[in-house]
Amino acid sequence: MIETRSLSVHLTETPILHDVTVKMPLGKMTALVGPNGAGKSTLLSAMGRLIKLEHGEVLLDGKPLSAYPPKTLARHLAILRQDSQITPRLTVRDLVGFGRYPHSHGRPGPADVEAIETAIARLDLKDFADRFLDTLSGGQRQRALIAMVLAQDTDVLLLDEPLNNLDIVHARTVMRVAREEADKGKTVVVVLHDLSVAAAHAEHVVALKAGRLHSEGAPDTVLTRDNLSDLYDTEVQVIEAEGRRIVLTV
Repeated sequence: MIETRSLSVHLTETPILHDVTVKMPLGKMTALVGPNGAGKSTLLSAMGRLIKLEHGEVLLDGKPLSAYPPKTLARHLAILRQDSQITPRLTVRDLVGFGRYPHSHGRPGPADVEAIETAIARLDLKDFADRFLDTLSGGQRQRALIAMVLAQDTDVLLLDEPLNNLDIVHARTVMRVAREEADKGKTVVVVLHDLSVAAAHAEHVVALKAGRLHSEGAPDTVLTRDNLSDLYDTEVQVIEAEGRRIVLTV
């Protein structure tokens, strides 16, 4: 489990997160939602130890994140960032292979090769596994990045807007794979803007507004008309269709 305690973050002296205390449950998928600029990506980066904390702490399995050596942390936690920088002349297979480095240290064995090929297959990348990244569409590159994170095989999986550039079929694939990882007992945190997707797939929802924790809990308590209308400062309707919760703006 990963959690924050009284977490505050400033970026270039601008306060972004304010006193955020939240737990991301073990073995569940948590949807991180909220308006643009609410601090969702910053919170994910803080949990991934990618940015400096102004105040508070992040704990992984009850131990401060700062206590983990980088190589050890990389075997426990993987993060997909929105702004991942990749070399265009890598192949998909090469990129996914980077996810195994914390385990293989550059010398992949049979278990690493199996993990790479499994991740490629799960993200429907087999047909272009040997193509260079700069020959792919944005959605295909996004799936390759997700496969790299998946191949890392960590206890905590942090995904920042993984559905960017994806069509509805591959968005469904990514959410199914994330759900499968949570079902293995992992902590999965996904930043989502599609609240209907959050309602359909997440078991836990954390909502941020203006850098503060707005609400958290089960989808049926957080993704309600009144709560979402307050979160987004606009009128929202929530309807049921074929047993699913659909969120609409009015």
